[in-house]
Amino acid sequence: MSAPPFESQITFLATTDLEATAEFYERILGLPLALDQGACRIYTAGPGAYIGFCLKVEPGDPSGVIVTLVAQDVDGWHARLIAKGVVFEQSPAMNDEFRIYHCFLRDSNGYLIEIQRFEDPRWKR
Repeated sequence: MSAPPFESQITFLATTDLEATAEFYERILGLPLALDQGACRIYTAGPGAYIGFCLKVEPGDPSGVIVTLVAQDVDGWHARLIAKGVVFEQSPAMNDEFRIYHCFLRDSNGYLIEIQRFEDPRWKR
């Protein structure tokens, strides 16, 4: 297998409230701040994976966006976030169609956050 063509990946999303976004991603999820550019904040989600939020007057419709965070301990994340007052849209459950175990919550911008574990042995990351 050849090396990936890029060294890392950043997904940028819009927000109208950078402080509420920082509260959620830094203090609730505990993602490290990789770079504060003033109007944009970039967080480390995993090795080579980043999520950035940029201040916009009109952020757009968040309904088509799913930010998926892959973790082996889905139940542990669920318990930690419940303890911090996070309300989940779906508690951890098995999805047989995609062979994943996952749960869903929303961030302060209305983006859907999925925490999932692959149960498919073909996923080798």
